[in-house]
Amino acid sequence: WYLEHNGLLGQAPMALSCTAPACDCEPWCAKHEEAKRAAEESRYFDAVQLINSSLEAFEVTLATLLANSKASGLLLTDPNRFVEEVCPSLSESQKQELGDLYATRADILMFLGGLRRATADLGAAVILAPQSERVKKFRTECERLQAIQKEGFVEQDRRAADAKIPAHLLTGFLGSGKTTLLNHILRGTHGRRFAVIENEFGEIGIDDALITGREELGDEQIIEMNNGCICCTVRGDLIAGLKKLVKNSVKASKPLDGILIETTGLADPAPVAQTFFADDFVQKKLCLDGILTVVDAKHLIMHLEDEKPEGVENEAVEQLAFADRVLLNKCDLVEEEALLEVERRIRMINKSVQIQRTVKSDVSMDFILGIQAFSLDKILEMEDEFLSDKHEHQHDDRVTSVGIHVVGEVDQNKLNEWLGWFLKEKGIDVFRTKGVLAVQGMKEKFVFQAVHMAFSGAPQRSWSESEERVCKLTFIGKNLNRAELEEGFRKCMAK
Repeated sequence: WYLEHNGLLGQAPMALSCTAPACDCEPWCAKHEEAKRAAEESRYFDAVQLINSSLEAFEVTLATLLANSKASGLLLTDPNRFVEEVCPSLSESQKQELGDLYATRADILMFLGGLRRATADLGAAVILAPQSERVKKFRTECERLQAIQKEGFVEQDRRAADAKIPAHLLTGFLGSGKTTLLNHILRGTHGRRFAVIENEFGEIGIDDALITGREELGDEQIIEMNNGCICCTVRGDLIAGLKKLVKNSVKASKPLDGILIETTGLADPAPVAQTFFADDFVQKKLCLDGILTVVDAKHLIMHLEDEKPEGVENEAVEQLAFADRVLLNKCDLVEEEALLEVERRIRMINKSVQIQRTVKSDVSMDFILGIQAFSLDKILEMEDEFLSDKHEHQHDDRVTSVGIHVVGEVDQNKLNEWLGWFLKEKGIDVFRTKGVLAVQGMKEKFVFQAVHMAFSGAPQRSWSESEERVCKLTFIGKNLNRAELEEGFRKCMAK
């Protein structure tokens, strides 16, 4: 909507020109010029990387000045504190040069929607270069856009936002109820056309068989990504998948009303959200409507308190920290006093997030769709390196998945006995168990799910006559023994 307000839709951004003295010999100056060219070409994510590299290189030129200074390391992350500390010691040319750098970054951030961060950069630029008319102009414009944003989107802003396809990110720890929420959305949004990206940590896909209306969606509206998280190992596949869904809808002349992205239960939502800024095509065609985090009221606190190895993030904490909406699910399994404590713990991590108590992920569509709740400024306040291409998510190596795929039918009595023993003995370390089974004597597919030791299952759609009867199941947890699991399950097969 920044483009709309300035009559710049379809035009290149007004990249700032360097008004500082000639500096071609300086590495930071070359990066600065590259950043402005990237912005002119609407490559805003690249432009952010380049302008930050330029600022880092500029800080190197101040090494002597910053030796033993409190301002060391603040030039990139806290412009106002940096300027407050070092401005009196800078030469006039250094002030002008740094002011130009901050103004360029502010220009780029305004196009990405990071108005609060842009305001901070421009505030520092004004102190450094108070006579710069260009800096004054951009600061005034940024303040005006902030005021409009605070008042809410005006009609022309809404039209500009509506030109992009909204994406809805469904996240939450293993077994919280994400697929149930996905099905609830697909059932409850009659008349709207959604595409789905389904990501599973396990090596064998189970969730695709659990999606309501799987056949109606068709191959052009659903993409499955197995054996890796879209926050790291298959992130490139996410970008390719988003492009494919958009292009398929255009080719078929069937516009999409939205894209639903269900992450694995072990995904950090921040790198997934970054995808909407990192790729030019995705940035132009899609917008992130909101991050929807589903939590299991019974097990959340245990996952929040799970001690991780050094350098490994707690996914349950990250999923709450970046949430725009929280569905406190499975409330029927927990007493009121425990629910209040869970809500208190959520507020400790994300104090302003809206929380809705749910059972079986049943929630009003107005609470989760069309909310325009994702805020780049909010994310940058939590994670300063959100727009950096250097950030990598590290999973807990102790957590693995074991997938089992066996042709044939299972004996239900043997299965119940073995699963009951396994979940009782190992359940504390087994975050998630799920499967679609062919049970001897049963015409329907038997779908079962377990979260730690809590187990549920029921017959669902019937097997077709031409369909091969197979058993597929996945275990996700700590220190899983593949040989033990495969041997135990095979002993349950019907003779």
